[in-house]
Amino acid sequence: MHLLQISFEFILIADFKNSDDPSDTSFEAESYPAAELEYPNANACETYYLLAPKDPDHYNPIMCLEQSLYTIFECTLLPSPVTSVDSDPIPGYLTPAQQALFGTLPTDFLQDVDNTPPSSPLTQLSGDSEQSSPVKFPSYDPCGTNHLRILQRSIRRRDGPLFLSTMQNINQLLRALKYPPLPSDPFAPAPPNVLIEAIKNWPSGGIPNRVLMRIIDETYQRSVGPHALKLNRYEAFSSEVYGELLPSFTSDIIAATHLHKDSLFLDLGCGVGNVLVQASLETCCRSYGIELMPTPAEVGREQLRQIKKRCRMWGLSIGEVELEEGDMLTSRRVTELLPQADVVLVNNKVFQQSLNEALRPRFLDLKEGAIVVSLKPFVSSLNARVTERNVDDISAIFDVSERSYRSGSVSWGSGGGSYYLHRVDRAGYAGIKQQFENQRARSARASRR
Repeated sequence: MHLLQISFEFILIADFKNSDDPSDTSFEAESYPAAELEYPNANACETYYLLAPKDPDHYNPIMCLEQSLYTIFECTLLPSPVTSVDSDPIPGYLTPAQQALFGTLPTDFLQDVDNTPPSSPLTQLSGDSEQSSPVKFPSYDPCGTNHLRILQRSIRRRDGPLFLSTMQNINQLLRALKYPPLPSDPFAPAPPNVLIEAIKNWPSGGIPNRVLMRIIDETYQRSVGPHALKLNRYEAFSSEVYGELLPSFTSDIIAATHLHKDSLFLDLGCGVGNVLVQASLETCCRSYGIELMPTPAEVGREQLRQIKKRCRMWGLSIGEVELEEGDMLTSRRVTELLPQADVVLVNNKVFQQSLNEALRPRFLDLKEGAIVVSLKPFVSSLNARVTERNVDDISAIFDVSERSYRSGSVSWGSGGGSYYLHRVDRAGYAGIKQQFENQRARSARASRR
């Protein structure tokens, strides 16, 4: 159970009230009203305080609960202008029949405000008028209770008692699926947690993107978000300037380098470890990162602890992640791991030229086919012709390609840009170098004659 939300460095205000009893003060900020959410794995439950930030860009526990809850329920595509009813199902934790126990999955979140006046709490959809909400939901059996829709109505109306009672009903149903009744035969095996059993039927391609992004977002909110101000304290125009590659960009890098569970991934200057934990969660690869600055390194260790906890709550596993606080140029661990690495990431966007030059000789230890990913190229010019003059430059072992990243891929700007894949190709380089050596030998013989 995680209770970190109140440690955030901004002011929270109570977001719920008792619409039937104005004198009820239990929903005021001083009493910190809270609700629980059952996660898929056994003994995994989290408490969320019913508070909302004054700044809409800050962490919102209620919205976080809502998004995590909907991620658990998502298993089939809902009809929309861009998806058809016949679309392939999204792998998830519940079958459509199990999902129907909770109601219909809403298509919007609490930021979509219902302008209708508050009314008495709802208990069943059959007593609810379709005209009371501007959002049109899919049809649902009126004989059942649509807990998900009632929950969203309570959020729109800031109805605290209704929200708490609905979450209790939802959690009770989740617990029934997580802890099914024991068989009457004492020697029969205990029935499994159906939410965890569903994971075994997911495609071999990995974690569904919705679940992946939810775990990453939950982890970031709890481990990195509270330290945002401290992370922005750095010396300007130095190699220690802090910047992050965002999750969509990290996924692009993983796809471009074909990172997989048997790969070793190194991040030199890993910051708070965002890319490391995502790569190991998305592919189960082994990851290592080193960071010089104490504050990001400390936050990175907290993020690693947090994502391990998150993975257990969601019933998932993560590859081995190793973090080191130190200098990438002098670290013995970097020296040990570079020859084994399959992919090396260097976010050298603001590195001073001296640091880039010092890193280049280290790449001579990379194995054939290893890839160095960087925001600035480690070669003097792309697609430069190898000549007798530059054949002995270490950058000649690289086959370099330039790729584009989209707007919104990095934390330091809204525009797009380029990144570079340096693939070690010693075989091709050896052939070219041999040609030049043969030419030199022929020239020397001709001179002697």
